[in-house]
Amino acid sequence: MRCEIISVGTELLMGQITNTNARDIARELLPLGVGVYYQTVVGDNGPRLAAVFEQALKRAELIILTGGLGPTDDDLTCETVAEVLELPLEKSSIWEEKLKEFFSRFKRPMAEINMKQAMIPRGGTLLLNDRGTAPGIMLEHQGKIIILLPGPPREMLPMLKAQVIPLLREKLLEKGSLAVLRSKVLRVIGLGESVVAEMIRPLLEEQTNPTIAPLAKGWEVHLRLTAHGSSEEEVEELLASKAGEIKKVLGHYIYGEDEEELELAVARLLWQSGKTIALAESCSGGLLCHRLTNIPDSSRYMLAGLVTYSNEAKANILGIDPALIARVGAVSPEVAEAMASGVRRLCRADIGVGITGIAGPGGATPQKPVGLTYIALETDDFNICRRYEFWGSRLDVKERASQSALYMLYRYLIEK
Repeated sequence: MRCEIISVGTELLMGQITNTNARDIARELLPLGVGVYYQTVVGDNGPRLAAVFEQALKRAELIILTGGLGPTDDDLTCETVAEVLELPLEKSSIWEEKLKEFFSRFKRPMAEINMKQAMIPRGGTLLLNDRGTAPGIMLEHQGKIIILLPGPPREMLPMLKAQVIPLLREKLLEKGSLAVLRSKVLRVIGLGESVVAEMIRPLLEEQTNPTIAPLAKGWEVHLRLTAHGSSEEEVEELLASKAGEIKKVLGHYIYGEDEEELELAVARLLWQSGKTIALAESCSGGLLCHRLTNIPDSSRYMLAGLVTYSNEAKANILGIDPALIARVGAVSPEVAEAMASGVRRLCRADIGVGITGIAGPGGATPQKPVGLTYIALETDDFNICRRYEFWGSRLDVKERASQSALYMLYRYLIEK
């Protein structure tokens, strides 16, 4: 079944709020095998909304509109849909009573304008809203299914999950078109998108079901596998088989699946190895420690995370020779190595990590530009220090530094 999502609201076009509704609707439809072919955003304008809705009727069997169901003059969704479908609006006595109860409960007078929300296109099925004054509406018209949902996510999403999805599942079963559609994401670290695409080119060229879609995501590459079938078991088998083929090619460059972050992969390896870790951070400002301690039970491996931002802190806490800092500078491989060594010794950890760099926008020199970062890792029998030149904003540099340190830890734990 082809679906189009129409999000209504001038505030969306102006960028004043983020359109999370279209994302959430698409996610909830995926398990039903419903393909979202189009997503459209239109302002609170009757003629433009009518044109968008008419276009959707031509190219989709399921049209879901969200927003524009309020009581004011610029809330035009219900009226516009009824006008395009040439259906009269009729008062719902059920929703009229609900409105009166709603305002009575909060001891507020109900303005006459609110009665507009009780007007439903003829033949529509009412979808109850216990979090607001706008009901949802489901219409079947000339073989099309049209669903109107309120705009506020706290109202829309519960209604979608509890009422719309079960109704759609029932309709699809009746039509014999209920399918299973699932996606799995493989998370790749340490390779660029073009390199990944080249390595798995034969799999990309022969793909049918599942399909494979590479995309750059932050500092990683994600491979989205999407399979369809007639049962959960069939789809899961298809996804597992294709994921296995890809893993044979990319190996340990795939660190996790779906919502698993890199810090979770590192945490698992630390748990498995029984190793402890201590961190000394400067330019990253504790972001690496934050990410590693976001994992439940991180106390099994995390001993300490120190933000030794000033030269004095590096000397007084980590025991780094001030003469070394004066000679080579705080942003140097020597100081990064001394930070990793100092924090490991101080905390008696198996692994020490040191990060020092220039996050910007100030503090740079021609020899040491903004983004220059050194990351060091030390253990009893291994040490490494790498130079990076990150780009972007101050926050970008901090995030890239923490990601690169996690990747360094991941590679060390995998290989050593």
